[in-house]
This record gives sequence, structure tokens and C-alpha cells, in this order.
Amino acid sequence: MKSKLKFACKIFSIILLFGLWEFMSRTEILNPVLVPAFSDVVKNIWDMFLGGTFTKHLVISLKRAGIGFALAVIAGIPMGLLLGGWFRTVQKSLEWLMAIFSQVNPFVMFHILILFLGIGEEPKIIIIMWVCLWPIVTNTITGIQNVNETLLKAARSFGLGKIAIFLKVVFPASLTSIFTGIRISAGYSVFMLVAAEMMGASSGLGWLIKNSEENYQILNIYGGALVIALLGVLIDGVMQALEKKFTGRVKVHYSNSEI
Repeated sequence: MKSKLKFACKIFSIILLFGLWEFMSRTEILNPVLVPAFSDVVKNIWDMFLGGTFTKHLVISLKRAGIGFALAVIAGIPMGLLLGGWFRTVQKSLEWLMAIFSQVNPFVMFHILILFLGIGEEPKIIIIMWVCLWPIVTNTITGIQNVNETLLKAARSFGLGKIAIFLKVVFPASLTSIFTGIRISAGYSVFMLVAAEMMGASSGLGWLIKNSEENYQILNIYGGALVIALLGVLIDGVMQALEKKFTGRVKVHYSNSEI
């Protein structure tokens, strides 16, 4: 009952927001030229989807974000596992380097990548991967370092070696924290995607908004922004569902209450 009420409140808030937008534009409280009515924006989005414009740019953007995000997951989890403290030599060798790299401004780095690689797909995918990488690495490290000590003592009492403990206890117990990093990174992929496409692209949702701004196509700007916001919400919802599916049993088996 509580969850249904919470959901209803969220829906009501969204309807109220869009209703106020429509009302204030129609009554010209807000300049309708600069803030077109919500219904006009939705109609324009629909027309652009029917015409294939939005579909084309959406597919291109999803491809870029998906590849960059996937590469970050593939690289970030092993890096986090190595730097989590269980492999001291690797940790001490790379920790300082990772601390420096994680502070590099992605927008500056993107222009350096363009300088070397040109305005192609590679700089966009690399910079998306770069931004998505660090939440995964840091949350993986946090997960490993916060594994309950009682679990580790129990594993050692059964005669398990260091590698066996890592694979059978530490990694599974860290999954919740790892998925938190993955979820954060999924959101970052959309954020950096739009920025990269605005700065150096000739296609994609970010480029569409930037091009619409330059050509004073106000409806397209709002339409692009709404589609990107909806995309972010959908991605977060998918990541939440995956997190519950893959970490639900882990939380039961490795929760402190079970120790």
C-alpha cells in the first residue's frame, strides 16, 4: 500500500509539472516562443519520430553510449578487484596512477582526443568509457574493502586459500557495491554522450539539440531534452531491475544478520 501511494505521488507530481508547463505557456505567463506548450513539444517529437529524424539520432546515440559503457564495465570491474587490497603489489603499483587519472577533466581530455583521433566515433566512445570507468572502479574497491570480517574468518576456518576466499566470499559479497557503481556509470554515459555530441559530432541527440539551437528550432531543443531525460529514466529503471535480480540472493546470503 505504501509503495502504491509513493508511486501515485510520483505520477501526480509529473502530471502537475507538465500541466503547469502547458498552462503557463498557453496563458503566456511564460513566453510561448521561448517556452512552447508541452503538448506542442510532444506533437513535434511524434512527428520527428514518424519522419525518422529522432529514430536515426537515437540509435546512433544509444550505440555510442552502449559501447562506451560496456567497455567501462569490462575494464572497471577487474581494475577495482585488483586495487581493492587483496593484491597488495598490484594495488601499490597502480593506486597512485589511478588517483591521478581519476581527476582528469573529461571535457579537456575530449578535446585532446579529438586533436589526436579527429572528430570520429573513437573520441566519443573513449570519453564515455573514461567517465563511466571511475564509479565502477571506486565502488568495486569499496565493496571489497567492506566485506564483513566475520565472513572472512569463517572462510579461513574452513581452510580456504586466499584465491578461493576472494572468488567464493569477497567477490560475491561485493556485488551490491559493484552494481551501485555500474548503475551510476549508466547515468554518466548519457550525460557524457550528450556533452561529447554537442562538442564534436554531426549526428546524435546531443548534436540535434546543438544544431536546433543554432537554427533557432525551439521545439526540437525541448523535444531532444525530453527524449534524453526519458532515456535516462529508462536506463536507470533497467539498471535497478538488473541490480535487484543479480544481487537479491547475495544480500540474503551475505547480510550481517545471517552471520
